[in-house]
Amino acid sequence: MAAMEDKYTEESDRWTAIVDRNADADDHFYYSVKTTGVYCRPSCAARLALRKNVAFHLTCTDAENAGFRPCKRCRPNEAALAEQQAIAITIACRLIEEAEEAPMLDVLANAVSMSSYHFHRIFKRITGMTPKAYATAHRASKVRKKLPQSNSVTEAIYDAGYNSNGRFYATSSKTLGMTPSKYRAGGTGETIQFAVGECGLGSILVAASTIGICAILLGDSPDILAQDLQDRFPGALLEGGDKHFEQWVAKVVGFVEMPQLGLDLPLDIRGTAFQQRVWQALCDIPLGSTASYAQVARAIGSPKAVRAIARACGANAIAIAIPCHRVVRKDGATSGYRWGVERKRQLLEQEASL
Repeated sequence: MAAMEDKYTEESDRWTAIVDRNADADDHFYYSVKTTGVYCRPSCAARLALRKNVAFHLTCTDAENAGFRPCKRCRPNEAALAEQQAIAITIACRLIEEAEEAPMLDVLANAVSMSSYHFHRIFKRITGMTPKAYATAHRASKVRKKLPQSNSVTEAIYDAGYNSNGRFYATSSKTLGMTPSKYRAGGTGETIQFAVGECGLGSILVAASTIGICAILLGDSPDILAQDLQDRFPGALLEGGDKHFEQWVAKVVGFVEMPQLGLDLPLDIRGTAFQQRVWQALCDIPLGSTASYAQVARAIGSPKAVRAIARACGANAIAIAIPCHRVVRKDGATSGYRWGVERKRQLLEQEASL
């Protein structure tokens, strides 16, 4: 197992990590104990050895070449527990996505060798939703893809894995933000209120369906923002917001200027199951903090999906409320923001000062 580039280059820092059993130092280095003949991860819960008996190694191979064997408690030569769990949940997600009907909880748990209770808890912690909610979101995303392509609404519903029209129609407005027929026609007949205002980031467009806010767009030109909204809902009826809606806009602008106030408004979030997992993870990043694309990928149980995370951030149409601006490159650079790197930098500086 290769060592990662890390900050633990000084022996004093490595020893502190061992004393603190700091899991963040795992895979950055390993340590061996002369009196026991084993090597461990920094976070190993074994009894703390005397400093004079401890040596450091960059890789498992280095430790084994020096004559040490892996600890049976922390298993340093195997994937870390968090990584094992992420892999297991990724497998479960693939099973859900490939199944014609949502698998039962015990079936999913058995597939990854966990108890149902433990699996349910780990799945929700990593993905931000329960297995049932994930299956529902994935099936809904299949309907969204099928509706414009199918010969009829019924065909799309059954192709997406619903056993009956009734089961789908019972939640169709919540799933699609409109009736299936309107969604299939590009939102034809759906009314979306919107208004454009100004804030410290420039022009801001706020749009809402009957469910909640479906877009917060930032830019330099109100006309371009309005065109962007029209492109997103080509068949919808766009109308200027009334006085009640203007209060919503005022709350959004206030949230942009003072994010610590929060945004107590309903959101109409539309995206694939994967995008919703990513966006939920973004909402879990604390105010004033950032996360790398790789960290978000690990948080949702898809550690290799870094590029897909970036695409999901780019697809987010609800700026600020779904804080994709808090995702940065591994080196901390503020690149890759749909509404401009300078706005991203401004948002991060503003939040860091709170």
